[in-house]
Amino acid sequence: MTGGRHLVIVESPAKARTIGRYLGDDYIVLASVGHIRDIPVPRDLPAEMKKGPYGKFGVDVENGFDPYYVVSADKKKTVADLKKALKDVDDLYLATDEDREGEAIAWHLLETLKPKKSLPVKRMVFHEITRDAIQGALSNTREIDGSLVDAQETRRILDRLVGFELSPVLWRKIKPSLSAGRVQSVATRLVVERERERMAFVAADYWDVTGTFATEESAFTAKLQTVDGSRVASGSDFADDGSLKPRSQGAVVLTEDSSRVLVEALTGAPAQVTSLESKPYTRRPAAPFTTSSLQQEASRKLRLGARQAMRVAQSLYENGYITYMRTDSVTLSSEAIRASRAQASELYGSQYVPDTPRVYQNRSQSAQEAHEAIRPAGDRFRTPADVAGQLSGDEFRLYELIWKRTVASQMADAKGTTSTVELTLAKDDRTATFRAAGTVITFRGFLAAYEEGRDASRYGGEDEGGDKRLPQMSEGQELETRDLTPDGHSTTPPPRYTEASLVRALEERGIGRPSTYASTVATVQDRGYVLRRGTALVPSWVAFAVVRLLEEHFETYVDYDFTAQMEEQLDRMARGDLSRADYLRSFYYGTGEDGPLGLKPMVDDLGDIDARAINSIEIGEGITLRVGRYGAYVERAARGEDGELIEGADPQRANVSDDLAPDELTVEAAKELLERAKDDGRVLGTDPASGHEIVAKDGRFGPYVTEVLPEPAEGEKKVPKSKQPKPRTGSLLKSQDLSSITLEEALALLSLPRVVGTDADGTEITAQNGRYGPYLKKGTDSRSLETEEQIFTITLDEAKALYAQPKTRGRAAAKPPLKELGTDPTSEKPIVIKDGRFGPYITDGTTNVSLRATEKVEEITEQVAIEKLAEKRAKGPAKKPARRTTTTRKKSTAAKK
Repeated sequence: MTGGRHLVIVESPAKARTIGRYLGDDYIVLASVGHIRDIPVPRDLPAEMKKGPYGKFGVDVENGFDPYYVVSADKKKTVADLKKALKDVDDLYLATDEDREGEAIAWHLLETLKPKKSLPVKRMVFHEITRDAIQGALSNTREIDGSLVDAQETRRILDRLVGFELSPVLWRKIKPSLSAGRVQSVATRLVVERERERMAFVAADYWDVTGTFATEESAFTAKLQTVDGSRVASGSDFADDGSLKPRSQGAVVLTEDSSRVLVEALTGAPAQVTSLESKPYTRRPAAPFTTSSLQQEASRKLRLGARQAMRVAQSLYENGYITYMRTDSVTLSSEAIRASRAQASELYGSQYVPDTPRVYQNRSQSAQEAHEAIRPAGDRFRTPADVAGQLSGDEFRLYELIWKRTVASQMADAKGTTSTVELTLAKDDRTATFRAAGTVITFRGFLAAYEEGRDASRYGGEDEGGDKRLPQMSEGQELETRDLTPDGHSTTPPPRYTEASLVRALEERGIGRPSTYASTVATVQDRGYVLRRGTALVPSWVAFAVVRLLEEHFETYVDYDFTAQMEEQLDRMARGDLSRADYLRSFYYGTGEDGPLGLKPMVDDLGDIDARAINSIEIGEGITLRVGRYGAYVERAARGEDGELIEGADPQRANVSDDLAPDELTVEAAKELLERAKDDGRVLGTDPASGHEIVAKDGRFGPYVTEVLPEPAEGEKKVPKSKQPKPRTGSLLKSQDLSSITLEEALALLSLPRVVGTDADGTEITAQNGRYGPYLKKGTDSRSLETEEQIFTITLDEAKALYAQPKTRGRAAAKPPLKELGTDPTSEKPIVIKDGRFGPYITDGTTNVSLRATEKVEEITEQVAIEKLAEKRAKGPAKKPARRTTTTRKKSTAAKK
């Protein structure tokens, strides 16, 4: 297009800058910075709408499920700027991403900007940001696809309906601030079910024997396979309850004794080669990356979380290094295939490229064939060496991973030979066979560039032959038996999900779509349903309660097949084969007497839910875990020293830390917690000054020491609890341990705050330990101390010297930024990352966003920071609970009368 002025709107400033380089001065490229409007929560609706059909959800469920949209508070300036730019152009290009969400953003822009009818509006899509791709997209525009918009908007409405109907049930029956979600609850159920399997798992012990055998050339090892004609059981033969699987009933389970007896019986017996088999080995390369496979490999090989991997990929895409990173297609364009083959031939040799191009087929019928797999951008790929000076850190590592996978996908098969040998040992009346396998790679093929990673196996590959070379042998040949070593093993429970394997499980079940995997995995962690232990995902006890409630009362909405079918319906809608209003009506209201029950009647006819039962899990021997408002705890009926139940006594309770995984809470572990939490604690001695007993206890907020105040004398007038003296308490320092703290140390803690001395103006200076660490206090002026020990050792002169130093802000002098990230498009202020009291945070001087524990400062890009700030502004300031005044309380009391 030539002549006139043109406005191009994309989602992000980084994308706008990159595209702007490929267009002339006649093009104005601006960013919407993601979505510009959304469905508000009911409390933020205009007053006149709160009592109307939109009041419950922000969606009119009575009239076609019409959503009410508002421009986000932080996007009003953006919208104003876009409207201003729109006045001076001759046409408008909506160049948002090519997926459903991008289509919906384009539609929202059109609905909000309301360009003149005479102004041409064109939908412009591209899968990579290169000069040729952008120029080609300008020449092949289309209209907004209403079916794609319907599918995306329906997804948004479904999420609102499910979340707003089910979450209040969780608030009432488990605890406040919980949430249910169409996909997040199903993902949580997957993690909980895996932990249930681990909790029910019973380990089985078994033994095997490893033999070392030698020819004249070399030695090798082989594993015992049969004993006296019967197969020897291995780890895969045992069920999760510790018993042999039905198909393995004839297998021999070796014990330590029987394996040692066997070794003793066979010692000195030569080994005869009774079977020798060799066959060709071929291994084909993996398909190019989809969103799911990229997240899985980035987790395995780069240790990047799903959301972190997508942020890095987003930056690479917006800066023109890779194609669009939200896709479920494994296909490559003809240009990409030519580029891959040419680069493989150039770097590795023509023998590493097959005669014909490889074509990959999508497993999912719903995969969007119009999209490409994720690959390096352009018709000639930049090698990792080419971009080494432009990219660094995770961006370089992820680009290198994508480049390797793409090039390898068009390379030749790896070739080799797999050999298997079976050896027989016989002596007296005992016979045993051993087996060894080895693979020799004779032509590396695609392995020269890339090898796909694998998830952990519960059996550790114990039955798989390793890549090892076996010596030359022939059938009937006799080998020297050099050593026979018995080895003991225990079966292991199913491995916990990692982010990679959870994404894979969601994909295999058809739950969610590529664009949702990262946010789903992140959401279940942000909500506290899933905790990370290394790379493993461990469900919290709250997750157990939530999943149980949903399974027992809303089974449909955590059913894997039902959730996958919902995705299929959305796919049909995207193709124009399903009416949005009809589908939402059947989902929410049901399909009649003979059809499935809808969400609304299910909630309306919910009946009573036993909250205590939902929040309880039997551990064994009368011990129950309960999920309380303030966390999980174990409970057991009170018993005396003789073990007899004490009638009418309060049950024994002990808090359960999040550090203790559910499968680790055995009966023995629960008993230990209850023992440690006995009310009387560990007696340290008597305070010589007060005569009160001093005890050390383990409390909800950690270990502490306290004094035991004497009970009122018999006949003494009872003092109201609110006026009773409170015992002195003190939390243990980080360097102190509950089991070894002494009386002297406890008294020192109880003496805090310590008076250091008096300043020249007569103000007292004290040293004390607070929520945020040790500090000095003089009136309202406080200064941080470097260590907890300084509380007891700092002198008056040292304290005065500390106060003599200038105090700029807060607790200490302002620190320089950890990282500078450019300018925020909304506030037009510089964005930096600073180190704050609670850790690093992003700020533009007005809006602050704390980084999560799993996020690293060096991995935060400008675009990520802009999006985080925008999300924070959209939420608005946290609403404070209304304060009840004396007048209000009086009115309330009067009303009750």
